[in-house]
Amino acid sequence: MKKKIAIVGLGLIGGSFARAFKKYTDYTVIGFNRTQSTEEKALADGAIDAIGTPEDLKEVDIVLLSMYPKVSCDFVEKHIETFKPGCIITDDCGIKSYLVERLTPLCQAHGLYFVGGHPMAGREVSGYKASDADLYKGASMLLVPTEASTPEIVKQVKAMFSQIGFGQLVITTPEHHDRMIAYTSQLCHVVSSAYIKSPSELEHKGYSGGSYRDLTRVAYLNETMWTELFIENKQALVPEIDEIIHHLTEYRDAIAGEDADTLFQLLKEGRQRKEQFG
Repeated sequence: MKKKIAIVGLGLIGGSFARAFKKYTDYTVIGFNRTQSTEEKALADGAIDAIGTPEDLKEVDIVLLSMYPKVSCDFVEKHIETFKPGCIITDDCGIKSYLVERLTPLCQAHGLYFVGGHPMAGREVSGYKASDADLYKGASMLLVPTEASTPEIVKQVKAMFSQIGFGQLVITTPEHHDRMIAYTSQLCHVVSSAYIKSPSELEHKGYSGGSYRDLTRVAYLNETMWTELFIENKQALVPEIDEIIHHLTEYRDAIAGEDADTLFQLLKEGRQRKEQFG
């Protein structure tokens, strides 16, 4: 019998998951979205097989939560009595400790499985219209086993994501995930957003090139989502912001003081670090 997967949230990431499962697997894909017009568009595009209803959750084998963290947890809590016994719940949220703390005991108490997830793929634009079945080709998928999962369930989830093109499946803990993402993703968005606020931005046309585009690309973000992610991960993100402020101050002081030797060394260390770790 074909497995049924429910994608809850059909934005860029959820819509891309729906398209990927339709393209690369034989799963029956059920789509849920707050905006009915998006559900209808996804159905017309063939990205989903049906628009979901709460009753459908009784027959779904896998639920993939693709909304903001709080809303994702609220959805599970609201429908906890409806899920099929033994259903696997996973997600694609950018923080993990928050979801693990809220969903693990809930799933344990109701005979459900929960494995946290976070795809290392995306675009600076959002919404279903930007979704792509091949968004995850060769990308890394971070997976967080919980006390509401087993090694066999984790193995099944890994196989499922491998089917739709992920090139690397990384097992991690919620704490390590959130600390690393604070550095590799969240800090980048903070820096980009802050950088573009210079008064010089108003005059940059004709003076900017690749370095400007690279640094400012993610300033074009979804402020609603990132506000929630930043605040929920403040314990990991604030120290990273403090760290970059410290290093910027070193550069600033060396330049202001015309300390060429110190500035040379700072720049050299930065280049060497990039060469060493890519």
